[in-house]
Amino acid sequence: MSRPDQLSRAQARRVALAAQGFLDPPHARPTAATLARTVRRTGVLQVDSVNVLQRAHYVPLWSRMGAYDTDLLHRAAERRPRRLVEYWAHVQALMPVELWPAMQHRMDDYRAARGKWAAQVSDDVAAGLLAAVTDAGASTARELDDGAPRSTEHWGWNWSAARKGLDYLYMTGQLAIAGRTRAFEPVYDLPERVLPPEVLAAPTPDRAEASRELVRRAARSHGVASLACLRDYYRMALDDTTTAVAELVEAGELLPVTVEGWRRPAYLHRDARLPRRVEARTLLSPFDPVVWERDRTEALFGFRYRIEIYVPAPQRTYGYYVLPFLFGDRLVGRVDLKADRRTGTLLVPGAYAEPDAPPETAAALAATLHDLAGWLGLTTVAAPARGDLAEPLVAELAAGAGGHDPAG
Repeated sequence: MSRPDQLSRAQARRVALAAQGFLDPPHARPTAATLARTVRRTGVLQVDSVNVLQRAHYVPLWSRMGAYDTDLLHRAAERRPRRLVEYWAHVQALMPVELWPAMQHRMDDYRAARGKWAAQVSDDVAAGLLAAVTDAGASTARELDDGAPRSTEHWGWNWSAARKGLDYLYMTGQLAIAGRTRAFEPVYDLPERVLPPEVLAAPTPDRAEASRELVRRAARSHGVASLACLRDYYRMALDDTTTAVAELVEAGELLPVTVEGWRRPAYLHRDARLPRRVEARTLLSPFDPVVWERDRTEALFGFRYRIEIYVPAPQRTYGYYVLPFLFGDRLVGRVDLKADRRTGTLLVPGAYAEPDAPPETAAALAATLHDLAGWLGLTTVAAPARGDLAEPLVAELAAGAGGHDPAG
């Protein structure tokens, strides 16, 4: 069957959603195999400390698999034989362990540039921390901190000298993250005590080969993408991406296409699926790969999306932690959410519909909010406080049930 060289916006959306795993119905009981298949499609899971609803790396799995036991992810990322490991693969992210060799050139680049903390981490400090972890085993910065004062110039960081040094050693591949504490602190250890032996024994690809592999994976996860989309997925250098795309086009792995409304050339992965329909019904984390690249989200869905976490409250348009609502193959609304674990309530500060949202949007969103509350172990979904979708959503939530039994 011949591949198209032109895609409508709707076709491109369906290609993108199929590539991300949204053709599968939610599983009644997701397994480790389900998780592995899902991560093969997303490629990476962005890690972020914000926990107003649920931490970022858990939610994309729920969006695709339905309610799952988060211990599946803990086992894959923190127990032998590890299948996932943290690295700066998009930004901070969990990635398949087999990508470690392809990241060696990135690690070398950080070492040459002295990492993010170049002016603050001396060779002696780095060597001392590496020796300490070698002797003590898996350690947090708090456990290795010598009491040195923490920097306070930015409210969002406040890292100790030990944490800066450990982060430098992690960025350069001299340490790996073995897991995280309940307080979300990284636990650092030697790569040989974290990664499977076969991963460490694998040959390091040259820079061109590593770049092709990263672009190849980005193209599989996107389905159809511009060069800018492919570059962003693994945060690659422009020259490396451009060369890799040209080589993969020459090899027939990427097929040049035009997409309705896109000003940039696009590339279709040769194995991408073009389904007739996508029947998704889920919420997307602000850190979901579908909405990472805001220009792409707008080009595919006509959906302008910005995270407002760092916007002062009076200046926010939609709210603090706003999740797009995917219904069918479109983003038809957005909802501001917060998990109040003390009262067992999923709070809904605001709910908003897109101009072309179908009439059944409120009913579908109500069902999805109950699904999410159940997965989070919350018993009640609160009535939304504001937004043009609030009134119909209140009615749908009331019609569905006053509360939600997560075991039901």
